[in-house]
Amino acid sequence: MSAPHVAAPGSGRGEAGAAAEGLLVPPGQGRVVRAPAQHVTFKVTGAHSRAASSFEVVVPPGFDVGAHVHTRSEELFYVLEGELDVLAFEPRIRTPDHWQEWESPAGGRVVRATPGTVIVVPPGCPHAFANPTDEPAKMFFQASPPPDHERYFEELLQILGAGGPPDHTAIEELRARYDIEQLTPLRHR
Repeated sequence: MSAPHVAAPGSGRGEAGAAAEGLLVPPGQGRVVRAPAQHVTFKVTGAHSRAASSFEVVVPPGFDVGAHVHTRSEELFYVLEGELDVLAFEPRIRTPDHWQEWESPAGGRVVRATPGTVIVVPPGCPHAFANPTDEPAKMFFQASPPPDHERYFEELLQILGAGGPPDHTAIEELRARYDIEQLTPLRHR
């Protein structure tokens, strides 16, 4: 079996009108960005897709991304391993803390997502995830349009990797640059 081929960005059609080659990223492969708060593997970036960036994310015990909303990004989450508490609705009342207690106008509540659960978040929809368990969780995460979340993850993990409690001012500035309105705080153990 030959090694996977990565098509050059913008390669379009090859000689004699042949279709460009796709991208194959084997298990355990991709560019990794790691900090105590998260472990993110870049699977598909804006260099290979005009539609979305795709990531494999390990969410450690105690991590809470905090409720937030995007005006132009659409996201998809697919739980691969472990359990995550997830939110994807506009609450009756946006409180500044404890999104896990929010309720939608229709009575919807936060859900404990297990492997196989899919969460789709359109622009303008508040959403969050947290790992309340003692075991890491893993999810496939897709964000559109690329490459905003690629840059965001790189910069966020640099901030979180600095050690100690998160620098909330730096995170707030970062999120403002990448279309993220933070509604409740990001937390990690």
